Amino acid sequence: MANADSAQFCNKCGSPLHANRPTAPSSGPIPGALPQQYANAGMAIPYAGPTETSGKAIGSLVCGIFFFILPSAILAIILGHWSHSDIRKSGGRLTGRGAGTAGMILGYIGVASIPLLLIVAAIAIPNMLRARMVANQAAAVNTLRAMNTALVTYGAEYGNGFPTNSVVLTSGDPAAGNCNHAALLDSAYGFGAHNGYVFYYTPIYPGDGDKPAISPKALAAHCTSAGASGYQITADPLGPKNGLRHYYTDQTGVIRFSDSDHPATADSNPIE
Repeated sequence: MANADSAQFCNKCGSPLHANRPTAPSSGPIPGALPQQYANAGMAIPYAGPTETSGKAIGSLVCGIFFFILPSAILAIILGHWSHSDIRKSGGRLTGRGAGTAGMILGYIGVASIPLLLIVAAIAIPNMLRARMVANQAAAVNTLRAMNTALVTYGAEYGNGFPTNSVVLTSGDPAAGNCNHAALLDSAYGFGAHNGYVFYYTPIYPGDGDKPAISPKALAAHCTSAGASGYQITADPLGPKNGLRHYYTDQTGVIRFSDSDHPATADSNPIE
């Protein structure tokens, strides 16, 4: 007797009928299959239209390139996961899974490198600040030396002692030789604030009295007012981040310093 169409075993020998065994549904496209056949097999109908690259995947890759910037790294991770979800739900309409994956990887690298960057910054920034303070202090000492040289040159050339104000040293034409505008000091070494320090010039008169009379040599050099018999220059940092030392010098040419919060004076220790 012939086996029934729905029979799973032979009614004569009892062997399984392979043709009637249930088969697992295929997960891939079925060549030549119709939409109804996909529905009967419990499968989604594959997308057959034009495809486009996910903009979120591209955005993830672009942000991932700048993974060393924390917000960019985080955005790369978010857009990467978001693009994967959209691609999976699009049924083949969207592509760009590789770009999204690359963006996520770079984003995770950026996030993972943050502790290392913080450690490097914690070491490098204080060293940079100390180096800048040392450089500012050295520049202040060099400026004071240049000022002392210019002041001694002024007194020897014009026979009028020392200038009554600092403008005499930094203004004028060096070739003209004007007593009131000697131009013996470059503006880079001028008085005022620069290189993290502020410089003050104070002329000193005999007995702290009035200005003396103009000497004949000074009159011959076209000086319009008598000079001072001495001077004081102080250099103080604009803030603790710019320098820790205060400096002082006078007509002796000796530069002195103070490591305290108070300005240096004529009684401070001389620099070596």
